[in-house]
Amino acid sequence: MESIQPIIARREVTTRILQAFHLKADKNLGQNFLVEESVVNRIAKAAELTAEDTVLEIGPGIGTLTQALALTGANVVSVELDKRLLPVLQETVGAYENVRIVQGDILKVNIPEIIAEAKTKRKGSDLIQETAEEYSGAGTCSQDGSPHSAGAEKTAEASFKVCANLPYYITTPIIMYLLEQKLPLERLVVMVQKEVAERMTAEPGGREYGAISVAMQYYTEPKIAFIVKAGSFLPAPKVDSAVLVCKRRSKPPVDVPDEKIFFKVVAAAFSVRRKMLTNSLKNMGGLTGEQVKAWLEKAGIDGTRRAETLSLEEFAALARAWD
Repeated sequence: MESIQPIIARREVTTRILQAFHLKADKNLGQNFLVEESVVNRIAKAAELTAEDTVLEIGPGIGTLTQALALTGANVVSVELDKRLLPVLQETVGAYENVRIVQGDILKVNIPEIIAEAKTKRKGSDLIQETAEEYSGAGTCSQDGSPHSAGAEKTAEASFKVCANLPYYITTPIIMYLLEQKLPLERLVVMVQKEVAERMTAEPGGREYGAISVAMQYYTEPKIAFIVKAGSFLPAPKVDSAVLVCKRRSKPPVDVPDEKIFFKVVAAAFSVRRKMLTNSLKNMGGLTGEQVKAWLEKAGIDGTRRAETLSLEEFAALARAWD
């Protein structure tokens, strides 16, 4: 597809848009606008989108990445929290028929429903703006107590991808929310703080390896695609960013009988950094030293080791040995 609007990811175009709408980046919302066209195109390319795909964008801002995603031909659903930006998006991406804007909080909107809507109808010439209230209901529970969103049964096959430039202050909560909801998410491409990306992809034994490393690698196959320098943004943040590409696993890489127990073990193990497991695992429900020792022996793990040295399989062994 060819662009029917000026390319937003250029410093002069972004500056003109901000001035026209009397906007400034909101630090409280972690807003920094990408002004490097080649970077935006690389992010969209990393999502591996076709016209048959539906892609969820979180925080479109003034439409910089939205435009690049639209040009792939995919159905684009962008969720924007900041109401000030709705008229801007009408101006910048309103002409793209494959773009829909949902105003609301990504942690509250009904993701399965808005994805299903995008798959069943392409919008007309006007930008569709929906409200969070219309898509509320995410996080409810089924009769057996398992979490699901309203209408999830009807949209179980509504697979989608995520591509977003996430605000630094809420990066991890958003990513973990998307993964823990058991949504039919195929691929996650997000730009995050470089340090966060390094933690998410860290291997056992390194300083960056922690609970978030285990969680990301349990749910996905994460890798850093490329680094984005601070100067690629307006205003420039104090640190560099990284584009993280995460392929969703069809099944976890380790066998655990209960995911809740698995992640409780991981949290307890990392609750006291740089401490031996015989000490940190006491936080798993107030265990005594003798109880922890017996648990570790059953799992076949040396209690003098530290959490940052354990592989996913060893954490799984601890979870399986828990009773």
